[in-house]
Amino acid sequence: MTVDDTSIQELRGRLAGRVFLPADEGYDDGRKVFNAMIDRRPALIVRCTGVADVIAAVDFAREASLLVSVRGGGHNVAGHAVCDGGVVIDLSAMKSVRVDPRSRTARAEGGSTWGDFDHATQAFGLATTGGIVPTTGIAGLTLGGGIGYLNRKYGLACDNLLSADVVTADGEFLTASATENEDLFWGLRGGGGNLGVVTSFEYAVHDVGPVLAGELVYPLDQAEEVLRFYRGWSSEAPDEVRRMRPCCLALRGPRLRSSSVTAE
Repeated sequence: MTVDDTSIQELRGRLAGRVFLPADEGYDDGRKVFNAMIDRRPALIVRCTGVADVIAAVDFAREASLLVSVRGGGHNVAGHAVCDGGVVIDLSAMKSVRVDPRSRTARAEGGSTWGDFDHATQAFGLATTGGIVPTTGIAGLTLGGGIGYLNRKYGLACDNLLSADVVTADGEFLTASATENEDLFWGLRGGGGNLGVVTSFEYAVHDVGPVLAGELVYPLDQAEEVLRFYRGWSSEAPDEVRRMRPCCLALRGPRLRSSSVTAE
């Protein structure tokens, strides 16, 4: 799908961010995602810096009748962040996270990853249920429900979502919460529909941390001893730990590995 130069120049004039066309330097980097098997070529990539850019990109795509995909963290294995021949609305430059330790809330822009989010919240000893991999985007995980290490104690990521700022397909900016645009809020929390572009998420955060994470490695000849210890330890662990099974045991070559995440 080709778009005329005049329309592209008009779009650029409305943006604080950047537009990447197939011939531009940065285009190939902009269409790369976590799954290297995905090799799609959008007509253009709009790297947004804020809500105004997102509205401009949505309006442009609608007026040009172009397919839209939205890139947050770009971690989805199916590659939904990139489309062929359409517009990629790239939120990767929108990564700010603001934590309010008094109200136990945190607001993060749609391009943030869980690594960005955890870095900001752990400065205050706070966290919410997020991804197991720090490079996962908060947007895709939350809008899909969101399983993480803390979900047995604090619920899914979507359970901790308090509100979301959304640009709809007609370019309207809405806030969705339990008291405002309730149907939209219901759909965003794992509904899986194409309901709009979420530009920021507000979460409830909880006292968690500091967090110690690492890997313990034992000689294989200690496997029986380690497994017996783990069986006893896990049977007496708190419910949210035992049911989450935070330790993963695997036999690899001559050693037994145990990966765990523990909040102290």
